Amino acid sequence: MEYTQKDRTLALAGIYQAVVLVKEIANTGNMSDAQLASTLETLFRFDTNNVMDVYGDTSSIKKGLTALHDQLSGKQIKDDMDITRYVIQLLHLEKILKKSPEMMDKLGHELENTRSKIDYFHISHENIVASLADIYQQHISPIGPKIMIQGEQAYLSQTKNANKVRALLFAGIRSAVLWRQCGGNRWQLLLARKKYIDSAETLLK
Repeated sequence: MEYTQKDRTLALAGIYQAVVLVKEIANTGNMSDAQLASTLETLFRFDTNNVMDVYGDTSSIKKGLTALHDQLSGKQIKDDMDITRYVIQLLHLEKILKKSPEMMDKLGHELENTRSKIDYFHISHENIVASLADIYQQHISPIGPKIMIQGEQAYLSQTKNANKVRALLFAGIRSAVLWRQCGGNRWQLLLARKKYIDSAETLLK
């Protein structure tokens, strides 16, 4: 399949979407169940015909598209540096994972096991979120430098919130894998920045 700039922008926005939601939980302890669900659903959409099908529609990753656009166009504020850091760290973890086909197969197997539980629980149910968080903690977190989430400890210390953060980071990894498959690489974030900005603007319209 030949991928387009639109595909790469969608996948990169998927990473931003995940980390923006992580930041919301870390700072407020709250987030929309609908947005949590739509982001976690990307973990189970591997048999799709195109990149848009992974995300459903642009409204599902509007926050990610907006954050991507603002960061690459220089509109970020100081607090948003956390978002940049999380994105870079997820891309680094994906790069390590790419070198281990065995681990990728293991993650696929674990996701299949979790998928069977969705017959009984909604994807944003705490049991599913806990299962995804456990996969991330057991298999992804140990392979590279730990992502240190900045925020209010009163929220981050709550098990439900910690699980949501890990599950969302897992979804961010999934989008990072997709971005790489679409031909994305970190040099583009320096040399082809305007292409991403223009594509994000088009998608947001």
